[in-house]
Amino acid sequence: MRLHAAVATLGALSLPVASADYATTNGPDENGLYWIYSEGLSAAFIPYGASISRLLINDQYGIQRDIVGGFDNASYYEIDGQHPHYGSVPGRYANRIGQSTFEIDGTTYHVASNEAPDAASPNGTQTLHGGPDGWDYRNFTVVSHTNDSVTFSIVDPDGKEGFPGEVVSYITYTVKDYTWDLKMVALATTKKTPIMLSSHTYWNLDGFSNNETNTALNHTLYLPYSGQRVGVSDRLIPTGDILANQKGSVNDFWSAPKQIGHSLNDPEAVGNCGPGGCVGYDNCWLINREEPYDWRDEDKFVARLQSAWSGIQLQVYTNQEAFQVYSCHGQNGTLTLKGTQGLHDNADFPRTIPAYGCVVLEVEDWIDAINQPEWGRRDKHIFGPGDDPYVLQASYVFSINATATPP
Repeated sequence: MRLHAAVATLGALSLPVASADYATTNGPDENGLYWIYSEGLSAAFIPYGASISRLLINDQYGIQRDIVGGFDNASYYEIDGQHPHYGSVPGRYANRIGQSTFEIDGTTYHVASNEAPDAASPNGTQTLHGGPDGWDYRNFTVVSHTNDSVTFSIVDPDGKEGFPGEVVSYITYTVKDYTWDLKMVALATTKKTPIMLSSHTYWNLDGFSNNETNTALNHTLYLPYSGQRVGVSDRLIPTGDILANQKGSVNDFWSAPKQIGHSLNDPEAVGNCGPGGCVGYDNCWLINREEPYDWRDEDKFVARLQSAWSGIQLQVYTNQEAFQVYSCHGQNGTLTLKGTQGLHDNADFPRTIPAYGCVVLEVEDWIDAINQPEWGRRDKHIFGPGDDPYVLQASYVFSINATATPP
């Protein structure tokens, strides 16, 4: 293991270290949550999956809303059988790997399958979010915890889930004013291996408390640089095709903002998100920004999500070049809300997450690019000893009624 060298390299990337002014020795609260605070936000995280568990912000009426899905207590994440990748960091390779195989330098690797089972392969025929014991099934180590930042680390051993080589990773979350920043750094220490991470946060900008609807279909989404998406099979595995999102089509969120539910009655929406005539979104939009660009520029947000009901707006900035949107159509009312969310004593609005009750926004690179050499993106997916580290950065910038919401 080359752990000491890896840590030294990661340290050179200016990962935050607890300072004497802000360091806390309080550790987690009674629910196992590590809290961080800024002027406009309070956020809580847990070591399991390096997951976000709370994000609190006041809405346009001054009412505090918890706008991310999760469980009340950190212990629930490990025992919940559904394992919805709740606010976690999927790894070491996010999204799907077709046929659970890939090739590096002429060697074919077979990784553990956990999706799309059939009679011949009861455990699955493809791999989702790193496999049945991916990173978001594991407890990270808390490296640093200050008033406004927390850093988690994980050492993923050679051969785990079938992936070659050891990977050392640090995940840092920071809040400042009305911004949540995240930085994910990973280093392959012993062999070439695929690495792609993301944040799998379940958003509902109404805090699941809207007394007019319990879905997020009223949220308005805008993807200004995403006129194209990755073409996929009915099992959501890339075909290699890059598809145009024609103006006015179901997958057009670039020509103008629109509500997530606006186009779901169109015939084109049937089968848009996978097998069984699925209606919704589980798609990978490409982010096509004109070079050169600084991803931090105020006008370079890659996604904007708004709720007219709460007035809360989220703009996403990132150094990544793709954006996955999942419309939570797979939820079925069995995931319970936290005590900080939802309506109480209202039979019309059960304290659970229904289908379309949230939306997942995942910054990442082009999905399954390790199996699409014609895309020419392997240098963004395959990392080895001596290579630059994998680095994902994103900023989630919140505001209240900052932009007019289209009808």
